[in-house]
Amino acid sequence: MAGIGFELRRLLQKETLGAKMQAFAFSAIIGSGPWILSIIAILVIGMLNTSRESPSAMVGEFQISITYLMAFSLILSSLLQLVFTRFVADRLFEKRDTVILGNVMGALLLTFVVSGVVGTLVATLWLEGSLLYRLCMVAGFVILCGVWIAVIFASAIKAYRRILMVFLIGYGVTVGAAYGLRGFGLEGLLVGFVIGQATLLFTLLALVVREYPGEQLISFEFLRREQIYLSLVWTGLFYNVGVWVDKFIFWANPVTGMNVLGPLRAAPAYDLSMFLSYLSLIPGMAVFLIRMETDFAEKCERFYATIKSGGTLAQIHEARNELVDSLYGGMLTVMKVQGAVTLILFIASRDILAWLGISLVDPAMLNIHLVGVGLQLLFLSILNVFYYLDQRRAAFNVCLVFMVANGLLSWATLHLGRAFYGYGFAIAVLLTCVVGIAILAHKLDTLEYETFMLQPANA
Repeated sequence: MAGIGFELRRLLQKETLGAKMQAFAFSAIIGSGPWILSIIAILVIGMLNTSRESPSAMVGEFQISITYLMAFSLILSSLLQLVFTRFVADRLFEKRDTVILGNVMGALLLTFVVSGVVGTLVATLWLEGSLLYRLCMVAGFVILCGVWIAVIFASAIKAYRRILMVFLIGYGVTVGAAYGLRGFGLEGLLVGFVIGQATLLFTLLALVVREYPGEQLISFEFLRREQIYLSLVWTGLFYNVGVWVDKFIFWANPVTGMNVLGPLRAAPAYDLSMFLSYLSLIPGMAVFLIRMETDFAEKCERFYATIKSGGTLAQIHEARNELVDSLYGGMLTVMKVQGAVTLILFIASRDILAWLGISLVDPAMLNIHLVGVGLQLLFLSILNVFYYLDQRRAAFNVCLVFMVANGLLSWATLHLGRAFYGYGFAIAVLLTCVVGIAILAHKLDTLEYETFMLQPANA
């Protein structure tokens, strides 16, 4: 996201309140990305369609169907997301922009084929419902997998206004189409969702084609063995499974879970509490985009540029100290903002739930989820630094810790009773942050050594 961040920082530097508010509004929406915006769209569609004409059961079936699509599309596409992101970043560094478009099309073709086969098998052998329902689920799954790949390029394109417009159009069409087709029942809501996500995907692709005109229509250069970092494959998978594993456990448990539509299960109180808590990330993500993805990226680039240009030891130490100061300062700023938002929501959670008319969610469980989600932003900050420093093993280790800890602790707290629901996720993220910070501190202490001494002999 550094490309967008630099453009937004120019806007932020204008000495007007309107420009600063505009910059933070842009960064909040773009930084939140499709994941948070999708949650908002699902909740809005549910609110608009909860009426006598649209029974709550149908809305619940729609929301759990989309939740499953989100979960498994993120997990499947995670096998390629980080690998392809690294490929694109390397090509941009090499100034080989013309190879990007062909590889985007190649990555999307591969994604469509694999997700189409997987989705068709699942819809045929596992899902229940009408033929149109299952077709919508397959189409939605394939399109979402494509969106997670295409959105990679939103971070490389500096035209933040166009990116913002793409997101607004995509999710506006999603909500509008679902609402307009509500008369056709569950299938109508799903068709509307598919139309909206297809709009988002193709408008994102139009941006990519405009920004990166290419020499080939389709290329699979990103699949060459020397271009694939297997640790990134596993890192992406562990992170996304880790994000969802507590939900899977609560869905499967007979006490907390319930059948909603055929084999699709949900834990309504737990799910809604978690989804609402993720909305609290929007302010923190805005600051994350401007501080962590911009200031730190700039200092990181300066550190390595100083080394490549043959800087003196004193200059290298100075650049390294600026990098470290920027890192810790950025993380502190992000956590201050997110901590303030969490504290406000923590205090006002009961009033907010009452105002929204949500009686299903336990305020105590919402509060612990708010804490866990706030810590997850710190976890993302740590991961971001590992990626910039090319510490792939460190990123792999912390994502593995997160996945295992969330699974084990969520299972354990589930059996301790309702008062402990959500603590497994929160403690798992806290544990992951502690491990991540310890590894990060060591890596920063030995940064010069690893930069010089641990490179290949022919580098």
